[in-house]
Amino acid sequence: MTITHWDPEDATFWAQTGRRIARRNLIFSIFAEHIGFSVWTLWSVVVVALPLYTLDQKFWLVALPNLIGALIRIPYTFAVTRFGGRTWTVVSALFLLLPVSGLIYAVSAQPPYWVVLSCAALAGLGGGNFASSMTNISFFFPEKEKGTALGLNAAGGNIGISTMQFFVPLAISAGLVYAGLMWLPFIIGAAVCAYFFMNNLAVTRAPLKAQFATVKRTHTWIMSFLYIGTFGSFLGYSAAFPLVLKLQFPEAPVWKLGATATITLAFTGPLIGSLARPLGGWLSDRVGGARVTAVCFVIMGLGSYGVVASTAAHSMPLFLLCFWLLFTAAGAGNGSTYRMIPAIFAAKSPDLATAKRESAATLGIAGAVGALGGFYLPRAISDSIKATGGIGTAFTWFAVLYVACLTVTWFCYLRRRVLIAQVPSLAHASV
Repeated sequence: MTITHWDPEDATFWAQTGRRIARRNLIFSIFAEHIGFSVWTLWSVVVVALPLYTLDQKFWLVALPNLIGALIRIPYTFAVTRFGGRTWTVVSALFLLLPVSGLIYAVSAQPPYWVVLSCAALAGLGGGNFASSMTNISFFFPEKEKGTALGLNAAGGNIGISTMQFFVPLAISAGLVYAGLMWLPFIIGAAVCAYFFMNNLAVTRAPLKAQFATVKRTHTWIMSFLYIGTFGSFLGYSAAFPLVLKLQFPEAPVWKLGATATITLAFTGPLIGSLARPLGGWLSDRVGGARVTAVCFVIMGLGSYGVVASTAAHSMPLFLLCFWLLFTAAGAGNGSTYRMIPAIFAAKSPDLATAKRESAATLGIAGAVGALGGFYLPRAISDSIKATGGIGTAFTWFAVLYVACLTVTWFCYLRRRVLIAQVPSLAHASV
């Protein structure tokens, strides 16, 4: 199951052997990552059906898994280069049994709040799966196809949020415990499929010291900051949207299932953002990741202003439109920023092997830092509600964040002087 020779940049190897193997690994990577994302954000739906806690306590239950998921992404990233992508996909999939078991215990035994909070924190294990999956898949594809491949891999995972937000209420209608039980066969299935159909690549193996060299690169931290603006927003909005929609527009359409379960329009946001992610990667392969990223931050700034205006006017159609705009731009921005990383390191590194190794490590580090936004955004919304009674202050500051991200993108990657300094083909086609 370990492939010792792997050279996707060789056109003959790629056409005869590489493409088929890479696509097979991508398919089952998406499956495992999809389940990981679903488990990671599971509490965003469960808390809506929990009547026992205050609004602030509920926001903690949806925010804490994002914090744990962000922190765990770094060791998960380096686990791929230590154990191999196939091996770690199997292990990390089986780890998901822990948060699912925690959820089942929390909703059936009704323990003290701190125990429930600890069970919610376990869901963060699902967030680590994304980092290891993206790091692994980055080794399989040639540079010219990485934007699309990483976009598809990420979208397949991201869409797990909307899948979960649509189907979990159906399970909850039979009892809260089924919100956890329903994932058990899928978790086992993901581990079994990874074991039989994925591969370890010998080229992924690298000493930790060589991988940690990326923390010294300025671009690692620049891209991590930009990823807070894109992925942090996508994750934070995905976690908070069900509660925010219910709070701001209690008259929003609701489909009731049993005594406690409901399906709302909240699942549409993560769905739109997930579908936009491969589009962002595809566009970046053609017109440049920095250009796509810059446009996304402009749209997100306008979307934030629209959310503030729509809540002030109590216009639900405008509110939904602006949130869908935010999700679309955040999703496309996720794809474009992740396309920028391999291109930047290909232009800056002394050789292709170093570029692949450091860009793979940076994908994980940026994913970890960016996911911190998924913790910050729900907490900022909760603090805004406590301080002012509304979400306007939080979204005003989010707009300021997007202006800062736009400025950094322009200064570091779009100024004429910067473009001239880049390798021409990379400067215009990828970065």
